[in-house]
Amino acid sequence: MGSKQRIKVGEKNVIGANIRRLRLKKRIHQTELARTVINEGIPFSRECLVKIEGGRQHISLEQLNSIRDILECSYDDLLNEKWLQ
Repeated sequence: MGSKQRIKVGEKNVIGANIRRLRLKKRIHQTELARTVINEGIPFSRECLVKIEGGRQHISLEQLNSIRDILECSYDDLLNEKWLQ
């Protein structure tokens, strides 16, 4: 898998909704999360995060890995629809 691969789970915005849920649970603002991803050398912005959380943009594997590390969660936490019910 290359770092440019885009990830999408079904037709729902599962990843974006889970990122938002976990980010809010940890009380991390969008700007803070975006800045931390950027500091890891990954192209990202607050606007990108807004679009991902809103289901208007796909997330790259590289971005997903970084966000997973920052939010200290598992891939299951980010990819599973059960958290959205």
